[in-house]
Amino acid sequence: MRIVVLAGGIGGARFLRGLKSAAPDADITVIGNTGDDIHLFGLKVCPDLDTVMYTLGGGINEEQGWGRADETFQVKGELAAYGVGPEWFGLGDRDFATHIVRTQMLGAGYPLSAVTEALCERWQPGVRLLPMSDDRIETHVAVDVDGERKAVHFQEYWVKMRASVDAQAVVPVGAEQAKPAPGVLEAIGSADVILFPPSNPVVSVGTILAVPGIREAIADAGVPVVGLSPIVGDAPVRGMADKVLAAVGVESTAAAVALHYGSGLLDGWLVDTVDAGAVDEVESAGVRCRAVPLMMTDLEATATMAREALALAEEVRA
Repeated sequence: MRIVVLAGGIGGARFLRGLKSAAPDADITVIGNTGDDIHLFGLKVCPDLDTVMYTLGGGINEEQGWGRADETFQVKGELAAYGVGPEWFGLGDRDFATHIVRTQMLGAGYPLSAVTEALCERWQPGVRLLPMSDDRIETHVAVDVDGERKAVHFQEYWVKMRASVDAQAVVPVGAEQAKPAPGVLEAIGSADVILFPPSNPVVSVGTILAVPGIREAIADAGVPVVGLSPIVGDAPVRGMADKVLAAVGVESTAAAVALHYGSGLLDGWLVDTVDAGAVDEVESAGVRCRAVPLMMTDLEATATMAREALALAEEVRA
């Protein structure tokens, strides 16, 4: 079975770990979000790609869900001593090595897709990890601060500001001019199942879909497309997805997110059992919907979620 997964950061990475357990013989291609990418200290940082790579490769900090295990922060401390920022984005010493290698390879002329493949040679994540595009795309968020509207990088909004102010708009800068990375459209075209994990529907999955050609390829693939709701009980399971959903006019409910993706893209949708009341609303919009436990409390619970998604895909196919 060939499975394509559109993945953001922590939620996507943890779901992928469960998917690998549920379907150990599947050929899994992950199309990773690069809208969160940022340049810091002269280095190219790809948080979502790295979170998937570290999580599946056994190097992730399990407690926080991002960054390296057994991390130290000597370099960060030395940079701060020189007055070099930003201090709000904490790159660890082990993590710095990944960004140094990536930046050197990009500087030597290798595209991001080739660099990602090279980095995965070390980590052996057990999936094919592709960036959504080799082109530079950065998600920016429009906010009102002290009576003035300004645009900030998504990382500044999410990490520094902690989404403490309402997002007025979310813009994947550069997406309109970007092209899918090599292998992305081919993977979609040859897939048996396409999955949207419980990642942020605006700044993770939504940013991937903003790259011209990807949404269209998924809609035309002719295979089941099944998503899992990141909203449980009208609140994000993790993070502050409600802030960016509001910016695009979508309520923070499991049903609203399904309708946001739309029946032209989505064939099946899983909601948590606490949102079972949303099933009829989603199905009335033309999307097959089932209520199952969606909390990724451990590997087995996550694998069960993945099996439910694959089962719904087969139900749709039939």
